[in-house]
Amino acid sequence: MNFLAHLWIAEATGTSMPGAILGDIVRGSDLSAYPDAIADGIRLHRRVDAATDRHPALTALRGTFPPGQRRYAGIVMDIACDHVLATDWHQHSRESLQAFCLRSAHAVATATAWFERAGSPAPQPASFARLLQSYGDAGGIDRALRRVAARMRRAEGLTAAASQWRPAAAAIRPQLAAILDDLVTGLASRIPPAA
Repeated sequence: MNFLAHLWIAEATGTSMPGAILGDIVRGSDLSAYPDAIADGIRLHRRVDAATDRHPALTALRGTFPPGQRRYAGIVMDIACDHVLATDWHQHSRESLQAFCLRSAHAVATATAWFERAGSPAPQPASFARLLQSYGDAGGIDRALRRVAARMRRAEGLTAAASQWRPAAAAIRPQLAAILDDLVTGLASRIPPAA
């Protein structure tokens, strides 16, 4: 799951949207410097990542990638999940994708100090909302995969695996609702009640 799905899961479980994004940025297990709500959101992000890696539907899909690309399949599938979620948004939310992206981006921006503490600038609301909405377009997914590859020391493997994102999205589409339900149901019992 990538940014959009992490935010959707945060919403579905009543956890911190900033924490859902900070889960990709904050390092280490000591979260005592963060407010409880944000720390819980970071923990949920990590649990979602671990549960996604073990989910039978996604494990099976990872096996369809050519052997040299399987190591990068998780990245490709995470971004493909966001594409399917964005394009089929009406099946997962009564709120419009645009409204959700704007609201989420503003919620994330309220945690500027915590992003800075983690060594990263907080996303700017307008540009982050546009990024989230761009996952609904093939060009947005291509750009997202190029951005991830640009941050890697050896990007060739991801670049090769990225060519599989469309078949991955097609395979994920009929299963995404069940995958999201499995994640929310499986993780909801492990989320502390809101203060």
